[in-house]
Amino acid sequence: MNDPLLIAGKAYGSRLLVGTGKYKDFVETRAAVEASGAEIVTVAIRRTNIGQSPNEPSLLDALPPSRFTYLPNTAGCYSAEEAVRTLRLARELLDGHSLVKLEVLGDPQTLFPNMPETLKAADTLVKDGFQVMVYCSDDPIQARMLEEIGCVAIMPLASLIGSGMGILNPWNLRLIIDQAKVPVLVDAGVGTASDAAIALELGCDGVLMNTAIAQAQNPVLMAQAMRKAVEAGREAFLAGRMPRKTYSASPSSPTGGLIGR
Repeated sequence: MNDPLLIAGKAYGSRLLVGTGKYKDFVETRAAVEASGAEIVTVAIRRTNIGQSPNEPSLLDALPPSRFTYLPNTAGCYSAEEAVRTLRLARELLDGHSLVKLEVLGDPQTLFPNMPETLKAADTLVKDGFQVMVYCSDDPIQARMLEEIGCVAIMPLASLIGSGMGILNPWNLRLIIDQAKVPVLVDAGVGTASDAAIALELGCDGVLMNTAIAQAQNPVLMAQAMRKAVEAGREAFLAGRMPRKTYSASPSSPTGGLIGR
């Protein structure tokens, strides 16, 4: 907690946020989340039972809200109206919980964000008292618009959801990071530990992932790797990398004072 992640005025020790979908069962979900060290877990309200179906197993039993901060999300929503309705339901199910993740998708093939609908939903939700973390394109202008609306965190995609392609446009991410006054977290596209480390090295405040862990051959082991990668990336960012020197080499050890010279 010497370097906490601050979201909506609350401090978190881990900069890794993880999703709870695509695991074979809630036992594996719990094991992977534990291994990741994550304190914030996302849940797709339209796909996961957190009380909507009283006679079915509930994620709340596997990951008790007393220990983990739930981040209800609007995965599967394609309009502002649909997203707002879904998060209002989540607030009821979670006893007034206001921290949410907004995503409004453009189409089922790419799952790219529909930014006009995202902006519309964000405005409604903020006015309704929600603390909105928002999935968005890596467009610095629209990211700034979302911050001006009052979103508490900006979450640009690294690449398409579930693609595992990693960070395809680091330059746009840096533009967003450099202008933002709220946390910026990479959301979508992370495939392996090095992707997570690069996101933190660039200056992102955190990273959210689901498929990269849940669809790994060994999800628990991958969760451990992601935890270490996020920690290493953050430390590298804080340490400040050496400058790049094009066409100039510098020996690691001094050449003066060598034996025999």
